[in-house]
Amino acid sequence: MSNDSPDTYRQQLEALRKTLANTQLNLRGEYEAHHNPARLLRGRCCAVDLALQDMWALHAMPPQLCLIAVGGYGRGELFPYSDVDILVLLDAEPETELASMLERFIGSLWDLGLDIGHSVRTVEACIEEARQDITIQTNLLESRLLVGNKTLYRKFIAGTTAGLEPESYFHAKRAEQEQRYNRFNHTPYALEPNCKESPGGLRDLQSIIWIALSAGLGTRWSDLARQGLITNEEVRELRAAERFMQQVRIKLHYIAKRREDRLVFDHQEALAEAFGIKAGKSRRASELMMQRYFHTARKITQLNTILLQNIAVRYQPLGAFQAQPLNEHFQIQGDLLDIVGENIFECHPSALLESFLLMEQHPELTGMSARTLRALWRGRKLIDAKFRHDPANNALFLQLLQEPRGQTHEFRRLNQYSILGSYIPAFARIVGQMQHDLFHVYTVDQHILQVLRNVRRFALEEHAHEYPLLTRLMSGFERNWLIYVAALFHDIAKGRGGDHSKLGMADTRRFCRQHKLSKEDIDLVVWLVEHHLTMSHVAQKQDLANPDVIRKFVALVGDERHLNALYILTHADIRGTSPKVWNGWKAQLLEDLFLASRQLLRGNMPEQVFGIAERQEAVRQRLRFHGLRPQTEENFWRELDTLYFLRHDAEEITWHTRVLYYRPQVDSPVVKARLAKVEKGIQIMVYMRDEKDLFARMCGAISRMGFSIVDAKIHTTAKGFALDSFIIMDPNEAVSYRDVISLVEHNLAEKLSHPEQVDTPVNTRPSRQLKHFPIAPSITLQPDERGQHFILSIVAADRPGLLYTVARTLTEHGINLHTAKIATLGERAEDTFMVSGPALDNSARTVQLEAALIERLK
Repeated sequence: MSNDSPDTYRQQLEALRKTLANTQLNLRGEYEAHHNPARLLRGRCCAVDLALQDMWALHAMPPQLCLIAVGGYGRGELFPYSDVDILVLLDAEPETELASMLERFIGSLWDLGLDIGHSVRTVEACIEEARQDITIQTNLLESRLLVGNKTLYRKFIAGTTAGLEPESYFHAKRAEQEQRYNRFNHTPYALEPNCKESPGGLRDLQSIIWIALSAGLGTRWSDLARQGLITNEEVRELRAAERFMQQVRIKLHYIAKRREDRLVFDHQEALAEAFGIKAGKSRRASELMMQRYFHTARKITQLNTILLQNIAVRYQPLGAFQAQPLNEHFQIQGDLLDIVGENIFECHPSALLESFLLMEQHPELTGMSARTLRALWRGRKLIDAKFRHDPANNALFLQLLQEPRGQTHEFRRLNQYSILGSYIPAFARIVGQMQHDLFHVYTVDQHILQVLRNVRRFALEEHAHEYPLLTRLMSGFERNWLIYVAALFHDIAKGRGGDHSKLGMADTRRFCRQHKLSKEDIDLVVWLVEHHLTMSHVAQKQDLANPDVIRKFVALVGDERHLNALYILTHADIRGTSPKVWNGWKAQLLEDLFLASRQLLRGNMPEQVFGIAERQEAVRQRLRFHGLRPQTEENFWRELDTLYFLRHDAEEITWHTRVLYYRPQVDSPVVKARLAKVEKGIQIMVYMRDEKDLFARMCGAISRMGFSIVDAKIHTTAKGFALDSFIIMDPNEAVSYRDVISLVEHNLAEKLSHPEQVDTPVNTRPSRQLKHFPIAPSITLQPDERGQHFILSIVAADRPGLLYTVARTLTEHGINLHTAKIATLGERAEDTFMVSGPALDNSARTVQLEAALIERLK
């Protein structure tokens, strides 16, 4: 520090802080008036440069050191709340006095109001770190000297440049981009994308500049055009895309008042307002803004691919390879598919689809040449009604679906270059379309491609270990590509209003007829689109122990071919929504429904459709296997009614009987837990004297332990004992269920032994999604087909203790709860209950019940 007094130093520091703050305030005002992102980014860099130089002088830093701007700051792009990355370069390892001086200097920068990212290194240390870490090497690549020893800086530049091998750097950055794409599932179309890191974000543009800089190709887009790497038209597109993404990031920072690069739901509406985007007749302003974002991100990924291809040629020229003709339209150059002439698609439009087919047929191809990709993008406009109705083109498109490999990658590429939307106009309408149902995390088009990918994996031997049964079904399915067609069309009518399953049938039938599918195949694909939600609805919301449920589903399916196809599509569809929606319990429910239905279709009698006598006999056989003598179970069974035996399968009844046959009456709660089927959670059995609010108390205690209830069956014996069973899961699936079984038993038994301890769930704030896309709770209550019970269906925002709230409300209105089926779809709960009670026969009391439920679920 200089020899000035501490008071003088504080005054100087405060003056610098105010000057910097005022400058940044003025820059924001100028930006909001003129919306020039480059001017703001450069202006902020200049302001910080001056502040750092003044602080360097204020601290009287030794002349043998220098201060360097690195990273984005070194590049001259400093977003409103970005870190300021600096390097203090030393000529030697610091002595104690210098180390203290450096510590005071860095600390003062925080006092200045800057978020500092700093490093203190010698030249030798910089060279070694850069050699070992590609991120550090990239950070140093865009350095600027701010103040200090110029000779030392030149030594630093010479050392870091000498250690930079352009071709190795190119391959490293390409691999780094691939890893980054993997983190974001290779799609820019997530509903809350990251404008910096997601595919199609600013990082894709920065990576190109870094690679160009390392190879001495220039630092601007115009430099790359002069090198012949891109066209002037692409330069204009790149500048427009870059400007838009910079605007997005700047506005996000100002809206969030901190560094924020994710377009989260919280900010999307404000971001649309900042761009001056108004809501349309049927779409929110945020949806229109996000669609603009997605189109820009797609353009960036296209140009990024073209540029990387062209730069790769610098290191391994295509001309060095002998062109291998594939046919009259295409050749192989290196490992890329290349057109033989610039006007191939104009002269032979069918070659547009042929190019993707060749990619599927030739595994040695790793991509398409830059000129092929450019020509594809131009050629999308050649796809008109005549093209779509050409039998040759129809045959090519079906062949794309029938090849033994490559569908996932090529259909993504078809969508990326707008060929898919041009060929299927209905698909173009859902590209970039948001879904605000709180369980899909992708736009509609990307969800469809995820479902196609999931179906495709069932057909590949290398993924057979994931879901062996589905792989066997897919490999044995004649013309299994028909399921790919159903996957492409299952959500194609989203956003039109009405039931998209019904609306999509017309698009599907039109496509199938145009492509000359047989009547049998058309009927199958259209049926799959119509019923793609049916199997999940039955499995997750209905009682699979009820024989009528299985029989009714089998009557709808009709035969094994329809059953197999629907099971494959349903499984792939649920998994394609969001990682949070899919879990082992849902997989088990689907498999149980599938296996029971298949047995019934084959003329066998699955346990799910056993009558009471058959079910009891199956249980007796199991009990004899476990060593219980004949008639041992009879005393306990006399306490149970017909409904118990109908609602529980043979395996559950066996478990209950083995635990309780010798103690039909108990003084304290009996709580037993075990792994649920295929270890997909924990199954709990509770047996104790029935009490008011007992079920609600159990729900509260389970919620307090951090578990979610996914299934519940409630029964009261003839002598007034509650026999209740639950399936519970960890919402995050982070615990080892086997390890916590004893703890669950002990804790729940302890809570139930002390009825005075009311264990209500913890209140939590609604999620960000629910805050911006709230779910208005809805209730439906109707008698079941037999007229013995009522089916209560609830749709509401999911939250801890939801089942507790429902149970308490039902108890207060004198309603008996028999079964609960809990279906959680992201932030949305769709729960189904079987209930009974005198109040349900009184319309006025029923209205009071529904009103009370709605009020408590808000």
